[in-house]
Amino acid sequence: MNIEQVKRHAFAMPLTNPAYPAGPYRFINREYMVITYRTDRAALERVVPAPLEPIDDLVKYEFIRMPDSTGFGDYTESGQVIPVTLNGVRGGYTHAMFLNDHPPIAGGRELWGFPKKLANPTLEHDVDTFVGTLDYGKTRLAVGTMGYKHRTLPADTVLASLKEPNFLLKIIPHVDGTARICELVRYYLEDVDLKGAWTGPGALELRSHALAPVAELPVREVVSATHILADLTLGLGEVVFDYLAR
Repeated sequence: MNIEQVKRHAFAMPLTNPAYPAGPYRFINREYMVITYRTDRAALERVVPAPLEPIDDLVKYEFIRMPDSTGFGDYTESGQVIPVTLNGVRGGYTHAMFLNDHPPIAGGRELWGFPKKLANPTLEHDVDTFVGTLDYGKTRLAVGTMGYKHRTLPADTVLASLKEPNFLLKIIPHVDGTARICELVRYYLEDVDLKGAWTGPGALELRSHALAPVAELPVREVVSATHILADLTLGLGEVVFDYLAR
């Protein structure tokens, strides 16, 4: 393979057998359980990178089932999204993500800068309860529960929240171990087809772990629990701040 062939074929690693296909990435029947809770403001300020600013003291803990996704297959994800502003515009900063499928781990990290790590989350119905769990190895780190479809939420409010910008800190190291890329990336969910949204009583328990420190944003008060079912496309990103250019 000559140099021009390498340049023409290079999309993702490995060169001749990329870990994931090129997009667009469409998700069918993507199902969320999002438990919004209050934490310590000082804890948020330690993990939210400037120029983002945390809104109040809120965190969204998410469990997401993705049974049908382009190129990524069938998998489950769990993590924390922090409501933030950038230049006065509201959005969400993804602080931590854990999932059980290699292609979206590789693609998420390489393309957008999602902070994905391998773990074992679940999201399932247990009679009258919606239950999400996160295991890292043999250790149970998170348990979220909510009453199943107690009240319907207004579609326009949920759609507005899904269409807010999302922010990621993309870090790619150089071969000498220093940062070659360190960028704040913004992306949007596109072509959203909301199939339903509900709320009900919710609860969340987090456990400390050295390598998956979700409990470093401790639960002080559960504010709300939301269940969402939608089809959507994960839009590609744009760089909104380059830390190495300054």
